[in-house]
Amino acid sequence: MCLGLPMTIIETDGVTALCERRGEQRRVSVLLLDQPPVGARVLVFIDNAVRLLDADEARLIDDALDGLAAACNGEDFDHLFADLINREPELPEHLRQS
Repeated sequence: MCLGLPMTIIETDGVTALCERRGEQRRVSVLLLDQPPVGARVLVFIDNAVRLLDADEARLIDDALDGLAAACNGEDFDHLFADLINREPELPEHLRQS
């Protein structure tokens, strides 16, 4: 199973970018994106930046990953899924009946 991680671009040469997440740095390909700037948040799968993220989406992904880790460790995790509390689950648009 692969997980996408939100990372921030520290520097880029247009082909690769040095990205950082929580103190860890790694060089990733940015060939799938249209010249992302330094400071941009990107979703990284297997050392490839696959799309840009806004700050809110990056935070939600980080919260979900932290929530999974907390659940695995037997810790409280409800607060990390606050966007899902008190709402009905919804299918993605492409799975809804017309």
